[in-house]
Amino acid sequence: MSVEAAKLIGAGLAVIGLAGVGVGIGNVFSAFITSVARNPAAQSTVFPFTMLGFALVEAIALFALLIAFLILFG
Repeated sequence: MSVEAAKLIGAGLAVIGLAGVGVGIGNVFSAFITSVARNPAAQSTVFPFTMLGFALVEAIALFALLIAFLILFG
């Protein structure tokens, strides 16, 4: 196996984490929509926590992409 093939396989494995990120973002916004549907007055209280959750989950996606790029081009 050549080094280039190993890099491609490693980068592909590093990007598997993005599937979990998609599920996580779906869960964050699903919970937000459910909570606002049950109590519309709580939207201003719940929204900052939703954005915090989104940012933390999205950070994991950026880390996974960073590792994949480091494997490919490093």
